[in-house]
Amino acid sequence: MTVYRAPLADLRFVREDVLEAGKVWPTMPATTELESGLAEAVLEEAARVIEAELQPLNQSGDAQGCLLEAGRVSTPAGFREAFRLLADGGWCGLGGDLELGGQGLPKLVTHAVDEMLFAANTGFALYLSLNQGAASLLEACADETVRARYLPHLYAGDWLGTMCLTEPHCGTDLGLIKTRAEPREDGDYDIFGSKIWITGGEHDLTDNIVHLVLAKLPDAPAGSRGISLFLVPKRWVDESGALGDDNGVLCGGLEHKMGIRASATCVMHFEAARGLLIGEPHQGLAAMFTMMNEERLSIGIQGLGLGEVAYQNAIAFARERLQSRAPGGAALPAKPADPILVHPDVRRMALDVRAWNEGGRLFAGFVAAEIDRARLHPEVAVREASEAMVALLTPVAKAFLSDRGFDATVEAQQLYGGSGYCVEWGAEQFVRDARIAMIYEGTNGIQAMDLVGRKLTRNGGAYVEALARRMRDDLWLPAGAEEALAPFLEAAEQVLARLERSTATLLAEADRDPAATGAAANDYLQLTGYTVYAWLWWQAARAAWRGLEKGGAMDEAFYRAKLIVARHFIERLLPRSTAFEAQIGAGAAGLMALDADHF
Repeated sequence: MTVYRAPLADLRFVREDVLEAGKVWPTMPATTELESGLAEAVLEEAARVIEAELQPLNQSGDAQGCLLEAGRVSTPAGFREAFRLLADGGWCGLGGDLELGGQGLPKLVTHAVDEMLFAANTGFALYLSLNQGAASLLEACADETVRARYLPHLYAGDWLGTMCLTEPHCGTDLGLIKTRAEPREDGDYDIFGSKIWITGGEHDLTDNIVHLVLAKLPDAPAGSRGISLFLVPKRWVDESGALGDDNGVLCGGLEHKMGIRASATCVMHFEAARGLLIGEPHQGLAAMFTMMNEERLSIGIQGLGLGEVAYQNAIAFARERLQSRAPGGAALPAKPADPILVHPDVRRMALDVRAWNEGGRLFAGFVAAEIDRARLHPEVAVREASEAMVALLTPVAKAFLSDRGFDATVEAQQLYGGSGYCVEWGAEQFVRDARIAMIYEGTNGIQAMDLVGRKLTRNGGAYVEALARRMRDDLWLPAGAEEALAPFLEAAEQVLARLERSTATLLAEADRDPAATGAAANDYLQLTGYTVYAWLWWQAARAAWRGLEKGGAMDEAFYRAKLIVARHFIERLLPRSTAFEAQIGAGAAGLMALDADHF
């Protein structure tokens, strides 16, 4: 059986030493009473529950999967009981509106719980993730009546939410959807159509499922400008909040997947299913982006969580597996061989995985803190600056975190040798479960196109300029830290210059060649990710140095280890960013030269 222990110490380091939440929270009215001790207590309890209840169900849930019979889906053994335990404990509404039954905790706390959930049991975590996104959308876009009728039940875990976008004939191009909404005499709508790849579309965890469905009204304009958004419950909910009959929402099948098998991924049919319009007619895609962006960060964190649990299990194996002798002589002469962790190449793989995980935790925490500032800060200018930062980094968070999470699971699997290919060790499940994160909620290629299109060329690079200014304002050496921190500062300065040169190149090429942005998109996203990680590793190294000099939230050994992992990142991983600058500079000509018939 695999093991998992929530990385509470590293989460505390990111929250307290690097992001200094204890100084930030008192500046925002919604978090002014939130103390670091309370946040730590919440995360400790989350870790206790998740480690005890969800992690033991991970491998069995994957082996059993979900079952569809007579239109009803059964989740794996133990899932219903575990879900009810979490729901009764209030874990479904951590970030929800206090006035409607939520806990009102900031993203900087709730995202840490998300990481634990994905690490312990990704298939289970997805039900909760979609529910959080659905609740966020209704908070932002639904009217007061709908919020009061539905949100308390979503926060309580009485019901769970879904997101219904994709159809059999179209993926990302949602302007092609055929699902239609016909007005009813009572002011509601009848929804007709089919959706595919719907996470949690049907299950046995709750009595009701709240579907958020994109559809087109009879008078809809063509394309994406004609999309409206509807709330369609599995069972109708009357004005008193009581559940009624089934509502014409049917599960037509379960997708057969290479991973996340405990997550019910469904084909859903809507047959005159009664729905409520959310927001204005034909403005549904803009409303849905509230949920989509929430899910994109969540799916990035899926990659991070899986990288962490893969690392923990691979290192446990590496400490026990005896093979060959250490360079220079036996480390354990009394044993027939040394643990494989003594070998430089094994250490390379292990430090790669650890550096990606800890860098990803810094990145996820930074984005979460910016989301909190964008939502909760009392100053308009601060909110607007953080909104711009979140807009820029959301596609990077989804794609770069999931890319690196998959890399981490693969490299962790390699540490096992042949054992990693065998099911009983669990490493191959982490690889399979991580692979989907690069695909859904908009493939990572789509995230890259969003970055270079909407977030770069559309505003002439203003978002990237703001990021560069913020980095430069932060890149200075504290007195006495020159010897210890200069390499980290220089590394961040160098990769930032690389990003600025590439930005100028791409903006100039975009005006000349319509294929330029598409050709450079992935490379530019990767370079942006490396740049932000380098900056955050600089912050982590500085915080570790301060911890050693003046004391901090962690002990001396923790801070020394953090500096070693940071050094590995700038020496062994960050140099890869030079290739992305070269690839961006190559332009689109080579990619577009081969005739389509010759592929």
